[in-house]
Amino acid sequence: MKKLIFFTLTFFTFFAFGQNKTEAEKLVKEGVSYHDKGDYQNAISKYNKALELDKDNLLALAEKAFSLMLMEKYDDAIKCCTRAIATHENDKLLENIYVTYGNALDGLKKTDQSLEIYDEGIKKFPESFMMHFNKGISLFSQKEYEDALLCFEKAVLINPDHAGSHNAIARLEYLQDKRIPAILAYCRFFTVEPESRRAQENLEVLKTLVRGNAKKTGKNTISINLDTSTMGDTTADGKNKPDNFSSAELILELSASLQLTKDHKKKNEVDEFVSKMETLASLLNDSEQKNSGFFWEYYTPFLVDMKDKKMMETFGYVVYASSGESYVKKWLKKHPKELEAFFIWSSKFDWKIE
Repeated sequence: MKKLIFFTLTFFTFFAFGQNKTEAEKLVKEGVSYHDKGDYQNAISKYNKALELDKDNLLALAEKAFSLMLMEKYDDAIKCCTRAIATHENDKLLENIYVTYGNALDGLKKTDQSLEIYDEGIKKFPESFMMHFNKGISLFSQKEYEDALLCFEKAVLINPDHAGSHNAIARLEYLQDKRIPAILAYCRFFTVEPESRRAQENLEVLKTLVRGNAKKTGKNTISINLDTSTMGDTTADGKNKPDNFSSAELILELSASLQLTKDHKKKNEVDEFVSKMETLASLLNDSEQKNSGFFWEYYTPFLVDMKDKKMMETFGYVVYASSGESYVKKWLKKHPKELEAFFIWSSKFDWKIE
């Protein structure tokens, strides 16, 4: 009889626990719905009710921490994160917890601590592109640009479709006046995120980069202003340093000056962009010296293959999709097959570095 009573109690305890977990998950789902609408307070109320039913429910802790972090209640968010880590040591969902934890510490201006948390998270989840990306953002805030770039590079190697990382790489290179690396990263960004407010902002920057520094200073004279610090970037034995684009930079600038001459055929803005990008792709493909570095090995093959596949025109209109220009909208509407082929090719591109 005692065994029967023990079995009955155990069964009902397990059954009740299962019911609580199911109800808790329903409440979390309702909370997420509120969160997605920006109603973080009601979302947190649902998560709290879920935690009353299932006190260490990891999903509820993760979502609550995220909502609290967006409400800038960083200390409370951190408490949720530490509780989740303490009670769910090896769960895959902790990947999101570590990202929120690090962001909350950044919100408190505790960047050194946030970097420690990202490192701890990366040890557990080395293939988390978001962990590498967020660590890069923290390093960028401390102006540790080289280390930040390495984090962003790791992120896009793990997930080539993460627009945020390509955006971060492009802006970091632009900030450091590295023209061609910035162009290459922006180009990939637009194939992932062609239409957004961020795309509109980046389009203006990319146009400036591609346009270059050539200026018409007289009826028959053109001025070219080059940054000599990027020239002759070689090692003592005459070999190119990693990601040296100085030769391509010079020729690209000279080709840009051609478009300022009186005899140059008039084209629309997208055609001008396509022409320059085809020139750049040819320059990078025809480089006589052996080149190395992340931008040469990761981004350059993408642009070169795009030209070889005769997709540069489609790419140009994709880049300008956020411009609002009527002729761009018209072209995009009239060429659905070209767009489909372009995005299929882009999605299947092999981004691995040997």
